[in-house]
Amino acid sequence: MSKIDVAENLKILRKKHGYTQQELANILKVAKTTVSTWERGAAKPRMDVASKLASLYGISVSQLIGESNLVEDETHANKKSTEKEPVDLDKALSEEGMAMFDGQPLSEEYKRALLAMLNTMKDNSK
Repeated sequence: MSKIDVAENLKILRKKHGYTQQELANILKVAKTTVSTWERGAAKPRMDVASKLASLYGISVSQLIGESNLVEDETHANKKSTEKEPVDLDKALSEEGMAMFDGQPLSEEYKRALLAMLNTMKDNSK
């Protein structure tokens, strides 16, 4: 299968995850025109932003930038995802852009509230 270009990959992933350019720009704290520029292929996201995008979409940076085949990798990941793997909620809720609910990233306020609730429950069970 041929490699997909970065611009097309960014657009496909954004649409697949149901984001408008403006919504994605808000999540990444960049201008909407910046997202548009990436999707037109006129520029590429900085590495720190590419890392945030990869985390948001649940893929690797190499998949994001088209160095590995996203379709084949997703097929492999779907087979693997049936295995029960533990999720570190403390880590997921503590890192920016990592925690999602109902297909949308949780705000920092909600993540802090969930962490506080979990810590309270943990303390009460002792």
